[in-house]
Amino acid sequence: MIQELDLVALLTDRISEGLRRGDVGTVVHIYSSGMHFEVEFTNAKGDTVAVETLTNDEIQPVDLGRVRLHYSDLAEAT
Repeated sequence: MIQELDLVALLTDRISEGLRRGDVGTVVHIYSSGMHFEVEFTNAKGDTVAVETLTNDEIQPVDLGRVRLHYSDLAEAT
């Protein structure tokens, strides 16, 4: 059961918001239905990059033992 302040992983890309499958966010609000969650996505500095309302089938709880940091701004290999 997902609760407020839980870390969750995004299950689908949301390209228009700059999010992709596997991005980790924090649940900051659970709507009364229990089926919708407000999730804040931040960068490693703690800056908010997106806040999205997501359904329970768009996220899954995160196992912290499997989380790795990823730097996405590397130059293409030649």
